[in-house]
Amino acid sequence: MPWELRIALRYLTARRKQAFISVISAVAVLGVAVGVMAVLIALGLMTGLQSEIRARILGATAHVSIFRAQGATLEELAGVIEKVRGLPGVAGAAPSIYGKALLTTPNGAAAATLKGIVPAEERTVTEVVAKLASGSAAELSDPGEGPPPILLGSALADTLHAGVGDVVTLTSPRGRLSPVGLLPRVTRLRVVGTVKTGLYEFDAAWGYLQLEAARRLLDEDGRTAHVEVRLDDMFAVKDGARAILERLGNEYVTTDWVEMNQALYSALWIEKVAIGIAIGLIVAVAALNIVATLVLMVMEKHKDIAILVSMGASRGAILRVFMLQGSLIGAIGTLLGGALGASACFVLDHFRLVRVPETVYQIAWVPFRLQPGEALLVLAIALLICFVATLYPARGAARLDPAEALRYE
Repeated sequence: MPWELRIALRYLTARRKQAFISVISAVAVLGVAVGVMAVLIALGLMTGLQSEIRARILGATAHVSIFRAQGATLEELAGVIEKVRGLPGVAGAAPSIYGKALLTTPNGAAAATLKGIVPAEERTVTEVVAKLASGSAAELSDPGEGPPPILLGSALADTLHAGVGDVVTLTSPRGRLSPVGLLPRVTRLRVVGTVKTGLYEFDAAWGYLQLEAARRLLDEDGRTAHVEVRLDDMFAVKDGARAILERLGNEYVTTDWVEMNQALYSALWIEKVAIGIAIGLIVAVAALNIVATLVLMVMEKHKDIAILVSMGASRGAILRVFMLQGSLIGAIGTLLGGALGASACFVLDHFRLVRVPETVYQIAWVPFRLQPGEALLVLAIALLICFVATLYPARGAARLDPAEALRYE
């Protein structure tokens, strides 16, 4: 072991008269540990929030949506689906129709976004059919006799006080002409199941109809009929959309999940950076504790420094002693904070300890996902800050004049 490191370790564990210095060193270590732990927890929170919201959004929506500029019928889109499925990187494609309507029951009413689907094909694009809280989606494939079947979001079903087997009334703004003018179209629907995607925005305002029923009730002229696509790589939507348009031609346009949720993810990213910087200042404050600790150590050990210089120790060796001491404080605090931060993220995520209002944040609890790359970056920056904090007091110790230090001893 180099003698500079041995002296640095001895100074860190000072006893008797220098016990106060050891206490200050312990406080500096704790300061660095708390700062690193706080930064890791904050990054874990924001990364977890982004990942969870993204996973739930992509569980309920497609990666890419394809529209025909002039509108298209379902028959015309059948050829589009076959072409798209043959492209490399495409995991699935399915037709869809969207519309707005008012749903009512004797005990409640709510405006809803309705989506027409083919369950077997929808499974290749979204996870909606797989996330049934009750009932079954089988009747969407084989409606049978009676009112058309519908799947309701779980929160929407609670608002309507409707369960499996109940009947809801759909009032569509796309009405029909009559001798007295345009009348809204009113249809009775039978609830065959409820869907819980985990994203409140969808669970509280979405319903799912059989595709032909949706076309008949919501979009007879095919203005909202389109093809939804799922890719093998959800982050390759720009390249995927470009390849799709090259195959289909200029009469089609696309939109993707990144464009549709750009504002949300931009806000989350800005929050993540701002929180990381704000809480990261704790590490800077902890570095000031290291400066104060080393300055006190230099003042306390000025006689020892003078003796070492008189015995032949170089200025560089004295510099290294105090840089090693400060670096040890930073390294111990950083490793301790890293361990505590990673453990806290695991416990908070595993036991779901942080609950939030689902109507505001779309999720009922805050997930914590600590990315290894981000964690290593935080640890590296913390070590760098702690190292820089050692330079000033270490240089002061190296410039100490031994004659002045020993004059009155």
